[in-house]
Amino acid sequence: MLKARTAIAILAITYLGVSTCSAQTLEENWNDLLHYTKIGRFDMAKGHAQAVLASNPDPVKLLELSRANEQGYQILLRVNEAAPDAELADLSGKVLAIIEQGRFIERTEPRIIAEEVRRLNSTDRGWLTAVKRLRNAGEYAIPFMLEAMADPSRENELTNIVRALPQVGRDAIRPLTAALQTDNVPIKSQIIIALGKIAYPQSLPHLKYVVENDDSSELRAMAQASIRQINPAMLQVPAAQLFYELAENYYYHAESLAPAQGASFANVWFWDSDAGKLVREEVDRKYFNELMAMRTCEWVLKADPGFGSAIGLWIASFFKAESTGVEKMPAYFGERHADALVYATTAGVEYLHQALARAVKDNNAHVALGVIEALATTAGEKSLLYQIGPSQPLLAALSFNDRMVRYSAAIAIGAAGPKEGFAESKLVVANLAEALGQNSQNGAAGANGWSEEIAESYAVRAAETMLSLAQARNIVFDLSAAQPALESAVSDARIQVLAGEVLAYLNSPGAQRAIAAMALEENNDPNYLDVRISAFKSLATSAKLNANMLPDETIDAIYALISLDETDTELRSTAAAAYGALNLPSRKVKDLILDQAKS
Repeated sequence: MLKARTAIAILAITYLGVSTCSAQTLEENWNDLLHYTKIGRFDMAKGHAQAVLASNPDPVKLLELSRANEQGYQILLRVNEAAPDAELADLSGKVLAIIEQGRFIERTEPRIIAEEVRRLNSTDRGWLTAVKRLRNAGEYAIPFMLEAMADPSRENELTNIVRALPQVGRDAIRPLTAALQTDNVPIKSQIIIALGKIAYPQSLPHLKYVVENDDSSELRAMAQASIRQINPAMLQVPAAQLFYELAENYYYHAESLAPAQGASFANVWFWDSDAGKLVREEVDRKYFNELMAMRTCEWVLKADPGFGSAIGLWIASFFKAESTGVEKMPAYFGERHADALVYATTAGVEYLHQALARAVKDNNAHVALGVIEALATTAGEKSLLYQIGPSQPLLAALSFNDRMVRYSAAIAIGAAGPKEGFAESKLVVANLAEALGQNSQNGAAGANGWSEEIAESYAVRAAETMLSLAQARNIVFDLSAAQPALESAVSDARIQVLAGEVLAYLNSPGAQRAIAAMALEENNDPNYLDVRISAFKSLATSAKLNANMLPDETIDAIYALISLDETDTELRSTAAAAYGALNLPSRKVKDLILDQAKS
C-alpha cells in the first residue's frame, strides 16, 4: 500500500512539473532549460525542453533568445554533441534545429532582404549595416540586388548597390555566374567586375567563357581584368578546361564549393531569359555536388563541343547522383528526363570507359556498376577491352572490392565472347564461378544493396554466360576451372538446369557424373520431372562430345529407369536417348532388347 502511495505521489509531482513548464512563457522555459542543463539537473531540463517544443515556438524568436544567452546556447550545443543523457540530447537537438530554422528564415526573408537593399542608399552607417545583413543573406540577396540594378526608377541607388555587390562574398558566385547570361550589358559588366573583386577560382571558367565568346570587346576586356585579379595564369587556359576542372571539384565535393549552411536543401541557379531574372531550384543537399558537376560539364561542352572527357564525367556524376538514394531527381529535369543508364547506353564506349576508370580509381561501386551494365548492353569485344593509358578499366573491375561490380564485369566480358586471349581470363571464370553460389547470406562486404533477388540474378546470368561460352567452344576461357562450382550448382534449384548444360561441355568424368546424378535423383516435387528430363538431355550432349565416362552402377541405374513401365514417357525417352549416346558395348544394348521381348 505504501509503495502504491509513493508511486502516486511521484506521478503527481511529475504532472505538476510538466504543467508548470507548460504554463510558462517561451522565454521562461528557454532560460530554465539552459539553467537546469548547466547545473546537471537533466530531469528538469528535459521537462522544459519538452515545453519549448510543445509551444510550437517561432523560430526567429527562439533564435533571438539564443543570442541573448550565448553561453547557455553553447552549453546546449555541448550537451547535444556529448549526449550525457540520450533523451535530453534528442530533445536539445530538436530545439537547436528550430534555432537553425530561425537563422535561415532571418537570412532569406524577402521583405527583409528588399529593405536592406534599399538601406544601401541611406547613410554610410546604414550602408555598412545593410552590407553585413546582405552578406548574411548570401546567395538569396543577389536576385534582389540585380533586380534593383536593372530598375530604371532606382537609378540613384545603382552606385551603392554596385559597391555592395562583391561584399556579399563567395555565396554570391553561383547566382552571379548564372546571371552572366543576361542581355543587359551594363548589368553584365557589373557582375564581371564583382566576380573579379570576390576573387574566388570558381568564377574563372565563366569569366574565360566571356573572354572567348562575348560579342562585346568591352565586356571581354573587363572579363580579362577580373581574371587577372583572381589568377592571371588562367588567361592562357581555355574555358572548357577550366570548366572541366571545376566540374571535377564538384564531383569530389571540394569544401570551397559546398552549399550554404542552415537549410536542408541547396540551390541550383538558372537565368530565365524570358523573364530577365534569376530563378532557383531547391535540390536535395545529398546530390547537389553531383548536379553541379553535371551542369558544369554541360558548360564544358558549350565552350568546346569536342571536349569528350566531360561526357565521361557527366555520366559518372549522374550515376553518383542516383547512388545517394534520393528517390526523385530535381524538378528541372522534367518528368520525362531519362535516367543515367539510358544516357550511358547511348554514349560511346570511350566515354563509358572514362567513367569506369574514374569509378575504379575512386572505389565507387555504384558508378562502376552502372557503367559496366551499360557497357554490357552496347559494347563488343574490342570495345570492352578498351585501354585508357596503361590500364583497361573493365579488366581492373574484375578485382573490385564489391562483388556486384566484379560479377557484372565478368559477365560483360564473357558475354562479348572475346577471341583473343588475355591475362585476366582466369579472373573472369573465377568471378563467374563465384557468382553461381551466391545468396543473400554470403557476407556483407561491399554489399551495395545485395539481396536474395540480386544474388539469384547474378547466379543465373553467370550460368547463362558460361553456357554461351561453352556452346561457342570459346578457347579463351577455361571453364574447367569452374567445374567444382558447377557440380555444386546442380543441387541449386535456381540454376541446376543451366549448370547441367554447361557441365555437358566439360571433358571430365566428374562433370558427366554430376549430370547423371541430377538426372537419376528421385524427387517428389512434380516440377523436378522437368529438371530430370533436361539433365538427361545434357547427359546426351556430354556423351556425344566426350563419350562415356560413367561407372557401371550409374549406367545400370539408367538402364533400370528405362526398363520400368511406370517411368514417365518423356523421361523414359530422354533417358533412352542419353543411354544410346553413351555408345555402350553391344552387351548392354542386347540386354535392353531382350528384356522387352515377349517370347
